[in-house]
Amino acid sequence: MSERNTAIRSLHDLGLAAWFGGSLMGAVGLNGAAQDEGGTELSRDRISSSGWAKWTPVNAAAIGAHLFGGGGLLAMNAHRVATQQGMGASTAAKTVLTAAALAATAYARLLGKKVELASSTDPDDAEKAAKHPIDLDKARRQLANAQWAVPALTGCLVVLNALHGEQQRPSEQLPGMWERARSAAHLMS
Repeated sequence: MSERNTAIRSLHDLGLAAWFGGSLMGAVGLNGAAQDEGGTELSRDRISSSGWAKWTPVNAAAIGAHLFGGGGLLAMNAHRVATQQGMGASTAAKTVLTAAALAATAYARLLGKKVELASSTDPDDAEKAAKHPIDLDKARRQLANAQWAVPALTGCLVVLNALHGEQQRPSEQLPGMWERARSAAHLMS
């Protein structure tokens, strides 16, 4: 019952750790530093936008590693998801939370790009922003909410990872599989 999946598990866990930690650091540290050092709202937007833009490729790689590792773990543990009581529900919850975190991340990037263009001093960016005007105050509020949603959702994923780790213990697997079989037999009778 005890197969080693160190490489896949490492991709999954390190990807999630970077996604969670980077988004939390950005919401707290980067946005806080921009608030302290920016002077005007537009200069704060530029500082924050610059930092988030530099983080985006690293974040994309972290998310990709997490998803690849998660797919690998799901494939390697499909028998447990199907037969162990509680695994299906926690895997479904993890899938829904991952989708929500991906959506929040994409939405934050979209809003961040809009704020970045609207606050830019580059004439090309100003021209692009003029073609797609936004309510900058509203976009800033929505962006702040989305940037806080990402660490909240990925933090929940960290908790579900801990649950999955507990469910993988041999002392949890056999009783869980027995309970699932007993429940299925009860439904058939």
